[in-house]
Amino acid sequence: MSRIGFPLLLIPLAVFNIMVFLMTGVSFDAPVLTVTLLSEAKWTFTVSDVLITLGVLLLMFEIIKGARGKYLTDHLLSFLLLAGSAAEFLLLPQFANSTFFFLALLTLVDFFAGIALRARRPARVVAPPIGGTPAVIPEPHSPRVEPTTVPVAQEARVAEEKPVANPAPPVSRTEPVIVPPVAVAANDSTAPASLPAPEVTPNPDAPTR
Repeated sequence: MSRIGFPLLLIPLAVFNIMVFLMTGVSFDAPVLTVTLLSEAKWTFTVSDVLITLGVLLLMFEIIKGARGKYLTDHLLSFLLLAGSAAEFLLLPQFANSTFFFLALLTLVDFFAGIALRARRPARVVAPPIGGTPAVIPEPHSPRVEPTTVPVAQEARVAEEKPVANPAPPVSRTEPVIVPPVAVAANDSTAPASLPAPEVTPNPDAPTR
């Protein structure tokens, strides 16, 4: 459901209409307050000054509200308020004075200021959800970092190329040396110089060659 904003400048215009049609004995030049300034001059605050001051303050709030965002219905109501105040100023003799002219001018400023703020506001586009998941809008002040995937082969190559901080010292292994027995016998001084040949006993039953 759309929220319809109330045009605040309708308040001083409504007060002016009430004073014109219902309070005919009240003059807009009647003094309301007299203030003594630092220069010792006396400043008289009239009914007309009260209405114009109220209109200026309400115009400030209308511009602030327009900067935050207004609906199209709010601009339509501001235009109707401008058209009604302009028609009263031009057609009715009771409204042909400077006080009502300044109030109508404030409605004109309110309407065109709202249109200008709406034209300068960037459009916000929200992508529709896919597969029932809600759409997430990233914040403008926090950059979005996409995760990067590294292939397995590249990870293995990087691991091989990466130097080791404290490499372990190589372990020296001593291989056993096998010395043949002949060389041991030749080098051993305690071994006998030569072994006697075994005696062969002839066999009498063996045939003679």
